[in-house]
Amino acid sequence: MKKAILAEKVGMTQIFNEQGQLVPVTVLKAGPCNVLQVKTVENDGYEAVQVGFGEVKEKIVTKDGSGKKVIRNPHGATKAEVGHAKKAGVAVPKFVREFKFENAAEYVPGESVIKADIFAEGDKVDVTAKSKGKGYAGGLKRYGLKSGPSGHGSKYHRHAGSNGSATTPGRVMKGKKMPGHMGTEQVTVQNLEVVKIDVENDLILVRGAVPGPKKSLVCIAESVKAGK
Repeated sequence: MKKAILAEKVGMTQIFNEQGQLVPVTVLKAGPCNVLQVKTVENDGYEAVQVGFGEVKEKIVTKDGSGKKVIRNPHGATKAEVGHAKKAGVAVPKFVREFKFENAAEYVPGESVIKADIFAEGDKVDVTAKSKGKGYAGGLKRYGLKSGPSGHGSKYHRHAGSNGSATTPGRVMKGKKMPGHMGTEQVTVQNLEVVKIDVENDLILVRGAVPGPKKSLVCIAESVKAGK
């Protein structure tokens, strides 16, 4: 991996390209991401760059067992993460992630900053985020199973069908597509095109839709299928 950045999903809109064609795009507020630490083979067994995105107030930090403060924010950092950020000389980040860059040795903790200009218009990227939660859903909505007859005489409409065999093996097989919780899963959309970049406002516009609700964390990385 050569290029990656953390971003926040702003929402969808549409723009016109040079040919006058309407292009649906997702607006992502990408970075800036401060480099907190550089992992090396000698110390950690692998090479990677640890980055922080966003900012939280230190007063909402969760302390260890000896402290009396409790977390007041779901995105509050731990006491160890605060010290980690102070060691690098940066603000306490809201999110911390690692990227296994090929040129990890070129980054300097506390000095290097990854911004939206790490990508260029026309680049192909993979976007990873947690999908929207849809609560408890039936088999038809969750897996797209076929429904039963719609006639009034039918007593079988949206049921998932038989849960198992008649007698053998006489149980519900593991992996059977059944109703259950839907969404809030990590989803990656591959090979999206970077349509436009606004460096001044830290914005990246990618063609098409991106998983997750607004204001959710999104990881933008160089496409593994680039050039294919």
